[in-house]
Amino acid sequence: MKTKSNRRKFLRNIGITASAITLAANQLKSVKAKNIYNWKMVTTWPKNFPGLGTGAEIFANTITEASNGRLNVTVFGAGEIVPAFEAMDAVSSGAIEMGHGGPYYWKGKVAAAQYLSAIPFGLTPQEQNSWFEKGGGQEIADKIYKKMGCKFFVCGNTGPQMGGWFNKEIKSIKDFKGLKMRIPGLGGEVIKAAGGTVVNLHGGELLTSIQSGAIDALEWVGPYNDLAFGIHKTAKYYYYPGWHEPGGVLDCFINIDKWNSLPKDLQKIVETSAKATTQRITNEMIAGNNLALETLVKKHKIKLKPFPENVLKELANLSNIVIKKLIGSDKLSKEVYNSIMNFREKSIMRSQVSEQKFL
Repeated sequence: MKTKSNRRKFLRNIGITASAITLAANQLKSVKAKNIYNWKMVTTWPKNFPGLGTGAEIFANTITEASNGRLNVTVFGAGEIVPAFEAMDAVSSGAIEMGHGGPYYWKGKVAAAQYLSAIPFGLTPQEQNSWFEKGGGQEIADKIYKKMGCKFFVCGNTGPQMGGWFNKEIKSIKDFKGLKMRIPGLGGEVIKAAGGTVVNLHGGELLTSIQSGAIDALEWVGPYNDLAFGIHKTAKYYYYPGWHEPGGVLDCFINIDKWNSLPKDLQKIVETSAKATTQRITNEMIAGNNLALETLVKKHKIKLKPFPENVLKELANLSNIVIKKLIGSDKLSKEVYNSIMNFREKSIMRSQVSEQKFL
């Protein structure tokens, strides 16, 4: 009888232990499930477009891998879920967790955003990255993007851009009068001041627009991306330098509530991944531009032309007039512009005795 009683007690204890293990395992699974985040990222770029679209993929994959699958990010190109220029609306509303694009695309929502992309005759890519990290740029950018319900990170840089593709020669500032040109941001405002008409187009519309005559000229990025779109097949002249974007900042914007819902370690992974992606995109753009420019000149025999000095001086004067007028009516724009220009003043002093002299 004693043996049977001990056996029953032993089996009962095994049953209790097994139940406890099962319960603990289920609880662990439940906790793990709660800590896994599956996010979507919409972009303003065609899917896997060189440098820009692929950069978004690199960013997403870096986050997913670094978090060991706790934060899984899936990328959707322009038009797959929402049109390119509706990416911010989707993220601001919380319908989508995050996006990738360019700050000047959001100037219609918060005017100060466009200064984060580039200022005509402004900072180089290295100077831009330094301003964001060491010059107070991150704090100002967060203030701007908070107005759109988002958290901001730099997530790439195009490097110095080209001046654009034209179907007529630019010999004086008067040649911009009546010109229909695709050029975004503050550069577009300067072209308007020069008498041109600015047409706002995303990347997927560029080639057909210049082929059809809907526009006379366009600025996109640089040789790497321009060659991929085949713009050289329809435009006669390729001008430099990119006075309007000496460096083009790309942005990662995250719905602020979604961002705040992440634990601190995942937030740090996103931040670190954005910095790593910025460097990788910049590296890819420089290497890609080197090879693409050689192909455009040697294989396709494009007509590479510099803007005349007098044209650049006139564009610089117009830039100062246009920007001073814009910031005069917007306190936040004035804050970001003044911060960048103060940083630029110190950068010029240094660059005159370093890169500029060396080159």
